[in-house]
Amino acid sequence: MDGFNYEEMVQESLRGVVREALKTAATEGLPGAHHFYIAFKTDYPGVQLADYLRERHPEEMTIVIQHQYWGLEVDDHGFYITLSFSDSQEKIYVPFHALISFMDPYAKFGLQFTPPTFVEKEELSTPED
Repeated sequence: MDGFNYEEMVQESLRGVVREALKTAATEGLPGAHHFYIAFKTDYPGVQLADYLRERHPEEMTIVIQHQYWGLEVDDHGFYITLSFSDSQEKIYVPFHALISFMDPYAKFGLQFTPPTFVEKEELSTPED
């Protein structure tokens, strides 16, 4: 494609907002009543999810980051977090390119994402286990 892909530039900038919010939560915790709803494509390359969760959510899933989360780690490509699912703690990894939406209801703030096309997905790198 010749020219600029402004749509992807905007999407990447918006993913940066989520990255920074999660980095702050990882280092300082969630202030006050802030909490996050994050929807992502579970079938996106690089998503690490327990098999039973992937079976229950074959295409997409929404997680809530509020009171019960552990080990939030953010890198340039995505984030690791341990959450409780039916009294079982599961560590997951979500690449930022897998995001569908991000909301902080307390701040009345939300973002919608357009996941990259299949060709673009293959070009993205994800961290190893």
